[in-house]
Amino acid sequence: MTLTHPAYEQLRQVTPSAAVVLADNPSGMTLQGTNTWLLRAPGHTGWVVVDPGPKDREHTAAIVRATGGDVALILITHEHADHTGGIDHLVEATGSPVRAKASKFLRGAGTNLSDGEVIEAAGLRITVLATPGHTEDSLSFLVDGPDDADAALITGDTVLGSGTTVLESRDDALADYLESLRRLAEAAPGRVLLPAHGPDHADALPVIDYYMKHREERLNQVRAALAELGPDAGSLRIVAKVYADVDKRLWPAARSSVKAQLAYIRAHG
Repeated sequence: MTLTHPAYEQLRQVTPSAAVVLADNPSGMTLQGTNTWLLRAPGHTGWVVVDPGPKDREHTAAIVRATGGDVALILITHEHADHTGGIDHLVEATGSPVRAKASKFLRGAGTNLSDGEVIEAAGLRITVLATPGHTEDSLSFLVDGPDDADAALITGDTVLGSGTTVLESRDDALADYLESLRRLAEAAPGRVLLPAHGPDHADALPVIDYYMKHREERLNQVRAALAELGPDAGSLRIVAKVYADVDKRLWPAARSSVKAQLAYIRAHG
């Protein structure tokens, strides 16, 4: 039987060279859970693991079962614990090096990832794209293999399989994020979308286009709220106005995005 999303702690093949193991950590912020992506071209050995997931020994055990412990490299999309908490358990089980943008996640012979870098591993060509906005260290990965069907785009939390992405509250976060979406849209044609949360999509570009349109709609809603509430209205008042239909348990995350939007509007109009 072919597995469909969500399938917890089971190996689900998505492209000829990309499979996923979904962590059993669903929540309002993680959607159905965290996707750990396993990359390897057919006929090759040594898997590349993208995001070991949360600190959960059952999830680590599922990754080890799926790969047979033959992990050549671990890559990190960004700093949040639902992606990085399992690093040390997986390194303990496999001895694999870990590479990330942030030095605190490096393990073994792993070195810092840099924008535009090309990694050759597991029969694949993996290109690193810096895509800040959700976090300052957010990375995405272009995956290319022997066949056109291998072409994929791993987006971490920058673009999800459903819903939208929370932005950092720092002043430049939205400007960074809009540029990240532009870069992803440029790279997306012909690629499968492999997000860190939610279902994968056979065509990445329409999802990214939706994200760009949604972000402009939210900006316009915040501008309208400022016009009604006054130019000095605080982020919480804006959240109550713009996100009135959203579960209040998610308002703290919405407030982070609103702070980023307010900083952008006050800098760019």
